[in-house]
Amino acid sequence: MNATENVLEERLVGAQVHREIEQFLYREARLLDTERLDDWLALMADDVHYWMPSMENRRRNDKHGAYQADGGAFFNDNLRDLTRRVARFKQPTAWAEDPPTRHTHVVSGIEAFAAGRDDEYVVHSTFVNYRSRVEKDNDLLVGRREDLLRRVDGGLRIARRKVLITQSILMAKNLNTFL
Repeated sequence: MNATENVLEERLVGAQVHREIEQFLYREARLLDTERLDDWLALMADDVHYWMPSMENRRRNDKHGAYQADGGAFFNDNLRDLTRRVARFKQPTAWAEDPPTRHTHVVSGIEAFAAGRDDEYVVHSTFVNYRSRVEKDNDLLVGRREDLLRRVDGGLRIARRKVLITQSILMAKNLNTFL
């Protein structure tokens, strides 16, 4: 099966569900930007897999591709790991976050498709994360996300997120953000 056949099999969701998914992702971005991290955690499914693989520069004809499931990762977290990261942000010993980093998440290019189950959606989006800290530290992360959103108790939850940034080497001093 080639990439064109995969695209043809994708079934877009209806306009109302697409709008709901857009609003969900915009709200998520606002929660992250305003450091409402406990509310952000509440958007995760219990079995969430939050994965941001590192990219390897490979030639086009290399069948391994730029991202490997068993390769390095900036994030390879479940809900327990994400909860620990959020708890760490709140500790007084998290000196890199005092004063706090200011974030702006811009989410765009949202495509939503029906998944294999009636209560799940495959969602593709692009993002820009601009971070500023103290006077001179500014970082820009740009990439794509592939999400599996699941309807739980009438609301949407993130069951799986794959984050693909464009940098093969992280140029920022740290990765104190969620994407």
